[in-house]
Amino acid sequence: MLITELKNKDTILSLITGKVFILNCHGCREIRFPEQEAEELQRELALSGAVTGILTTDYICNADILKLRLEHKAAEIAAADIILVFSCGVGVQTVAELYPDKKVLAACDTYALPGFQGVTPLEHDCRQCGECYLNLTGGICPLTACSKSLVNGQCGGAKNGKCEVSPDMECGWERIYQKLKKLGRLDAMKCPVQIRNYATDDEVSKK
Repeated sequence: MLITELKNKDTILSLITGKVFILNCHGCREIRFPEQEAEELQRELALSGAVTGILTTDYICNADILKLRLEHKAAEIAAADIILVFSCGVGVQTVAELYPDKKVLAACDTYALPGFQGVTPLEHDCRQCGECYLNLTGGICPLTACSKSLVNGQCGGAKNGKCEVSPDMECGWERIYQKLKKLGRLDAMKCPVQIRNYATDDEVSKK
């Protein structure tokens, strides 16, 4: 089980440059989804004229189904510079992989809750660590894409783009670098990663 909590409003607005397409996932809303806060922010963005379209659906972590649902939104997505995703980290990663040439941003942080996590097979994993780094790393999670869960860059042990711990696995930070380079966002790698305050996880889980 998990909790999704909206990132700080000013933080989200500071990331938005140009037109934005909004994607809401209500798949896990029975646990906790910041629906009211998300709607208020989206109304504000719509009034500014920045929004090209909005889609609210469920379980965007299923890439095949999501692809079909987004087909009728192709023109609106093409007109957007950014896809702003209101979901857990798995959903953001799924969208980022479907649209490698788009800037995909996470509007929420994800926190774990004790209990059954489900058995749905997914291509991506979310550590539900509270402070989502996906906006700094091109929609690729350094905690799950890197065998060592490094958050400050490559370890230096990779060879030919493969991880030294798991030779069959692509180096997560090599993937992040190539993705940011493709998007013209290598400056994002200059952003210092702050040490996480894990006490926040407990506070959110008690809500």
